[in-house]
Amino acid sequence: MSRYLTPSKIALLALISLYTDSFIPSAATIPILSFIVSYLLPIDSCQDITSQSNFSLTLPIDSLRQSTIGHPSSIPGRTVWDLLLNYLWKINSFDALHLFFDDISLLLEKSYEGQDAQELNASRPRRTLLSRSSPLGAFVRRSQVEFTRLQFHDGITLWKGFIAYRSPTIASWRRRHPGVSASIDVNLQEEPIAPEKLVRNVVYGDFDSLSLKDANISTADVENLLEFQVDQMQKMGNRLPTEFKAQIQSIIHTGVTVPSLLHYVEFLDAWRAGDYLTSFDSLHRYFDYTMHHKDRTFYQYALLNLAILQADFGCLSEAVVAMKEAISTARENNDMGCLNYSLSWLYHFGKEHPKEMAEIQRKGVLGTEREALAFLKAKAKESNMWSLLSTTLLSEARLSLSDGENVTLAFENITKASHLNIVKDVVNATGSQMAMQSSLFSRLGVSYQATLYQDMFVECYAGQSPAEDVMRCTCKSSMMLALNGRYEDALARMEDVGQEALRTLKHYHYWAASLGLLKLQNHLHRDHLIAADQVLSQLRASQQLESDVSFTMSTLEIDLHLRRCDYSTAMDLLENLVTGMDDGETDILQRVKIMILKAQIYDKSGIAQKGFSVALRAASLAHKAKILPALWEAIGAISRVLISMKEFEAAVRLMESIMPQVLECENCNLAAQSFSHLADALMGLAGDANAESLQRKERLTKALEQIDRSFDEFSRIEDVRGQCEMMAKRATIMHLNGDPVLANDCAAKYLDIRKAAKELN
Repeated sequence: MSRYLTPSKIALLALISLYTDSFIPSAATIPILSFIVSYLLPIDSCQDITSQSNFSLTLPIDSLRQSTIGHPSSIPGRTVWDLLLNYLWKINSFDALHLFFDDISLLLEKSYEGQDAQELNASRPRRTLLSRSSPLGAFVRRSQVEFTRLQFHDGITLWKGFIAYRSPTIASWRRRHPGVSASIDVNLQEEPIAPEKLVRNVVYGDFDSLSLKDANISTADVENLLEFQVDQMQKMGNRLPTEFKAQIQSIIHTGVTVPSLLHYVEFLDAWRAGDYLTSFDSLHRYFDYTMHHKDRTFYQYALLNLAILQADFGCLSEAVVAMKEAISTARENNDMGCLNYSLSWLYHFGKEHPKEMAEIQRKGVLGTEREALAFLKAKAKESNMWSLLSTTLLSEARLSLSDGENVTLAFENITKASHLNIVKDVVNATGSQMAMQSSLFSRLGVSYQATLYQDMFVECYAGQSPAEDVMRCTCKSSMMLALNGRYEDALARMEDVGQEALRTLKHYHYWAASLGLLKLQNHLHRDHLIAADQVLSQLRASQQLESDVSFTMSTLEIDLHLRRCDYSTAMDLLENLVTGMDDGETDILQRVKIMILKAQIYDKSGIAQKGFSVALRAASLAHKAKILPALWEAIGAISRVLISMKEFEAAVRLMESIMPQVLECENCNLAAQSFSHLADALMGLAGDANAESLQRKERLTKALEQIDRSFDEFSRIEDVRGQCEMMAKRATIMHLNGDPVLANDCAAKYLDIRKAAKELN
């Protein structure tokens, strides 16, 4: 098996020879050279070759024909394909193949310096000579060297493969040369002692069953393919495609020498599939081989991969130990790239698992979070690691949002990251930047802008971004659709996630948890509490939930107990949630949400005034951090306290001032609750007015309008209890207005809603 040469490369050398001999006119030069270079240069990971159905690791003879037959040559009446075909059939023996490789050195400029080299090049026939350092020149030089190094058996295998490679073109060649007989070997044609076919079978075997399996792929081709797959898997975070697995197995069966990089590919695939034993074994196999050939140069990368592997499988303490050793080894070897990446990974690991980082924080390995980010930014600039610098800027923006600092700082860092991505062409970080912008606008209550950035990310940058970022963006956009009452669209978007992305175990866990949260929220709104309890138990069984998913699950569990009127259990769960949080590490949005939940529990328990200070503090923090949806929710909790204190006028003014911004959030539950609070405050004002007065009737009419709006919002999210509550309030107003018929209609509709919910349950 050849280490580099294949029959398709011989065809490319013949095409290059036609180019240097000026048989290709100027109009066809650029297309022909582009075609040649596309098969010589390494596979670019930025190219979406998965969408190219005609892409092949080697060059099929049909592709060569299609790319050259449409271009006329410098000889009238002949295309480039005709000349190339004639060139290929001139190599009519193993000796001719040797002569072909001996002559390709004439395509190159002589490497001698001075006047002698210039005179020698000028004395040659009219020919375009190739620079020895050009892509074509380097390909010609290496091909000649590799042919010289071939052993006799490998040379014969290459020759047989070349015969089988060009055999489909024999009919075309005979049409152009009707008077010339074609033979796979000119020596067999001159043999007088036996018929040609019998001698051919003795020399070459059964030609009809001769295949390309032994010669069409070289070890260099396999290395290029594996390097491309490793680059894709590391950048995109996906698994090995099923088609490639079958292809690599067929390549192994041909007897080609498989490079050690295959072990690393198997490690990445098994790691993403959740197969700990296979990934651990493949990692050791690859780096044991690497250490044997490259001493300790790659030792830090072995430790880095081991730490990431241990972290993903829950061995957190082992991951920290391995990463600390990787950092020390990278410093010893002065490997700044590995060192910067290790420190960046350790920082993000500390954000997810702060307890495991307590010792490192105590020893001051990274310092504070801001010191760590400042260090990473400086080192990324020194090493020209633009992707790391972009990620660090986004992490700094995320940190400022988490700490509740000025929003302008977050916008500034996001703008810097965006400028860097454009100027330095950091394509794979653009999706993360747009996801961060979506999260920022969501906190500001501009849901339309947040949804727009999410849709732009999925539509325009999903193919160039890591699969994890695409999965997170898809799940978050589904949750936003559910908040707007579009459950069917949200579930459809979740189901549209490709099966290839779900083959990665970590991605599947996040997708399954997000889908479970959607179903849990839907069951709660439809008052299917038993089904909600079952979904909740399934979510609790997962041990590897993300922090945001775990927090959302805890809040929905509290909501479940509130709907069961089990306020003591809801308060206990809330206190446990607070206990498990670190004030210095917890996102301010989660802290504000906990305060609002506490005030709501007090309100539902009949002691709303006890939650006044909590709601006021939540509103203050949300206003300072510009978390506007949480601010409107906190103001709603304050209005409930004011209503309990019979300060109805203040509650009305408070709620009316925020209603336009509440509707802009596109959160149906928030809008429904806000309309309900406003209706309750208006009812309180109507109660303070004189009976049968015009002012009382106006306030009752306004309260009825707010109840209808609240009912519409509850209907969009299919909240049964909210709809029933609004119908009960509407019936009460009808009785107060002296209209028992409409009151009975509202009561009947109340019963119908209850009945429909029980039937669905």
